[in-house]
Amino acid sequence: MEPQPLALKILNIVSAVLLAIAVWLVFFYAPLELVMGAVQKIFYFHVANAWVGMLGFIVAAVAGIAYLRTHDMKWDIVEMAAVEISLIFFLIAIVTGSIWAYPAWGTWWTWDPRLTTAAILEMIYIAYLLLRQGIEDPDRRARFGAVYTLIGGLSVPLTFISIRIFRTIHPALIGTASAASQGGFDMTAPMKLTFFFSLFTFSLIFVVLLWHRIRLGRLVEKVEQLKLKFMQ
Repeated sequence: MEPQPLALKILNIVSAVLLAIAVWLVFFYAPLELVMGAVQKIFYFHVANAWVGMLGFIVAAVAGIAYLRTHDMKWDIVEMAAVEISLIFFLIAIVTGSIWAYPAWGTWWTWDPRLTTAAILEMIYIAYLLLRQGIEDPDRRARFGAVYTLIGGLSVPLTFISIRIFRTIHPALIGTASAASQGGFDMTAPMKLTFFFSLFTFSLIFVVLLWHRIRLGRLVEKVEQLKLKFMQ
């Protein structure tokens, strides 16, 4: 495998440092929320993971469009990488949301519109990975993946705006919250700084992981091409 580019090595270090700073801000700088107390601090990780998960699904849809236009396999690699990484981040968001929900709502899970659409979104992309495995031809697999992520990507904005178009107990902290929302809170200046710093940090971590996964994907593609060559 080719050695890591210098820029990637630098981003590895920068992202690690920023993550350490983000953790410090969450636990030692941001004040305790008056009602929920210490459990509210999971909010900074929950939202950041959810944001990165949705971002990756959108990146996958864009890569799918690029593949359909160019038929260049590099876009299929980007698409696959974005989905794999986003699935992990979004799963972490669902788990941390459940941890936050128990003291806030008295239950680990409720079929609230936001939680329901989030669970469906996660299952859509788990199905994507499973269905891809059943297609042996690389070109057919890439076409399927491109169309699937393009259609699946439509569920991302629905999940995001669900708390604004349905009656929900999930808090909307950015923008105008629904009157029915519960568990929300007003962020102080230190909270806002910690929140947006966490969003930036996790976004950078996504970029770094995506770069690593794309490099791995290129290696996998070369191995697959060699297998097809020897099978002919």
